[in-house]
Amino acid sequence: MNAIVNKWYKNHSLIYKVLLFLATTFLIVYLFPKSGKFKYNFEKGKPWQSETLQAPFDFAIRKSADEIENEKQEILETSSAYFNVDTSYANDIFNLYEQAFDEQFKNDSLLQKRRVLFSLGEKIIKDIYKYGILKEDYDFKDEKQVVILEGQVQKKSVTYASLTKPDGFKIALNSALNNSDYLEYKNDLLSIFFDIIKPNLEFNEVLTQDVLDEEINSISLTRGQIEKETLIISKGEVVDEAAYEILESLEAEYESQVWSESNYNWVIFAYTLLVALTLLMLLLFLRKYRPEVFLNNIKVTFIFFNVLLMILLTVLIINYNSQYLYVVPLCILPLVLKAFFDARLGLFAHVLTVLLLGFIVPNSYEYMFLQIIAGIVTILTVSELYKRANLFISVGQITLIYIIAYFAFFVIHEGNITTLKIETFGLFILCGLATLFVQPLIYIYEKIFGLVSDVSLLELSDTNSKLLKQLSNEAPGTFHHSLNVANLAEACANEIGANSMLVRVGSLYHDIGKMKNPSFFTENQSHTLNPHDELSSIESAKIIIDHVINGIEIAKKNNLPDRIIDFIRTHHGTSLVYYFFMKEKSNNENIDEELFRYRGPKPFSKETAILMMCDSVEAASKSLKEPTSTKIDAFVESILDKQMSEGQFLNANITFKEIELIKKVLKKKLANIFHLRIEYPE
Repeated sequence: MNAIVNKWYKNHSLIYKVLLFLATTFLIVYLFPKSGKFKYNFEKGKPWQSETLQAPFDFAIRKSADEIENEKQEILETSSAYFNVDTSYANDIFNLYEQAFDEQFKNDSLLQKRRVLFSLGEKIIKDIYKYGILKEDYDFKDEKQVVILEGQVQKKSVTYASLTKPDGFKIALNSALNNSDYLEYKNDLLSIFFDIIKPNLEFNEVLTQDVLDEEINSISLTRGQIEKETLIISKGEVVDEAAYEILESLEAEYESQVWSESNYNWVIFAYTLLVALTLLMLLLFLRKYRPEVFLNNIKVTFIFFNVLLMILLTVLIINYNSQYLYVVPLCILPLVLKAFFDARLGLFAHVLTVLLLGFIVPNSYEYMFLQIIAGIVTILTVSELYKRANLFISVGQITLIYIIAYFAFFVIHEGNITTLKIETFGLFILCGLATLFVQPLIYIYEKIFGLVSDVSLLELSDTNSKLLKQLSNEAPGTFHHSLNVANLAEACANEIGANSMLVRVGSLYHDIGKMKNPSFFTENQSHTLNPHDELSSIESAKIIIDHVINGIEIAKKNNLPDRIIDFIRTHHGTSLVYYFFMKEKSNNENIDEELFRYRGPKPFSKETAILMMCDSVEAASKSLKEPTSTKIDAFVESILDKQMSEGQFLNANITFKEIELIKKVLKKKLANIFHLRIEYPE
């Protein structure tokens, strides 16, 4: 049982990667649409590149979105509006009119005129109540068809213009009395009508909308039928408008019929294979070319998380509205990966992500071309991300590339620019603005995953930071030594293409452990008294060796990133504290060498190897007497050759050629430090 547990524990890192791989594959497949893909690619206005195509089954030609929209507009214009009429009041209106009229006209001398006026008023009432009076005026065209309902029964069907508006009785009265002998009685009749005329037509909005929805839902989505084995298009034939609509209809029918529920499991299985294959390529790339990343499960998780995040955002946008597809800032992926790792890894992961998205996006070839080109531009243009101007310039270049490439594809598809929508370019501008979110995103990732970017390194390199200020006050000699080492290491890193910012920051903090016992280190001794004179060689060596452990403790207490702590751990490797070792050996031949040896580990990257070389050279250079170019060259050669002979660089991915380049830089820098000049003849 213990053997099994030990075996599992020994391989826990690999097991975690397998589980991460499976989980990511499952989530991506879950996000993908559960349907197959049409096996033919076609574009309007381009030749048909596949074999001559015949209809594999009977299918209907689907109407375009514009055709369906036009039919909807036609229905909206021709559909009827429904009104409920209240007939109860209209039946009593004449009795009310007669009573109001008698009250208004009591003078018997006007008997003849009263009869004419009374008849005129009755006629007006009959006219305005013929179809009914509206409670309010609605925004309908005059020719709009109106259905009048009495109860639930259709009574009449007229135009909207036939209905009397709320103030229609005024218009009717003016029309009847104008140019007549009874114009003087207009106000009297008007006052009667004001009292008795009430609207009796109410708009039935619910029924009108229900009928409208029913008519719209009854719109046929297809027109015409293609019989099985009918020739659709021949090889080399240009895909015109008609052929394009037929091919789109076939694609939709193909995916709905062929990829039916019975084949669902096969579709899922096929998607799983392709996604797993793509993610496997990413893992193999890390294992072969980025082994330090592959061995770090947090970093592998970080990469997979970002790939999954980009796919999730794209799927959400497609499900909402595929027209906004290019708003997704996919170039954030290579930007983030370049900030934390390197450009090659960023581009590789970006390309694989775009390949995965090619399964689900419309116009997949166009989308993949644009995104891959944009990713390449991102990698080529973005450098020193911690400089804000660089990011803004790069985002501008990325946006410009998007616009140019999209314009080119549009012209190829349409053959002209008359139908080009300027709004589409706005989507690319929004994408560029969203890409600027990479700065706060990098900060968030640093806190969540414990990674370090150039932005954080720039902050840590500030010599006014709390920890470096403390080092400057408590161990000024060590601080000065660290600055010199940082300058040397940065120059060496630039020469061989290593991370100069990282090695500079690592150099600034590599000796912070000396703050615990600063006076025991020669660079901090300002007087002739040496505290080591009162200690044995073993005790002195222990204090010297412990500055590494003390440095790690101080770094962790001050929340320095692990990548910086690695410099503290490795800057002496497993070398000997040579001075005290030889001092003890002169008194005792049988000594334990391990008591005088640093605990390691050895440097395991170019940057940590550079620090070891520069630290040793800078510290030992203080002992040079009357330095000359020849002395400096021999001095640098002897120190670095000794470190190589001890195998200090065996774990670092640094070559002999790079070490030789570092030697040249160190020789040149030391010569400048000691101000060597050509000796002129007297």
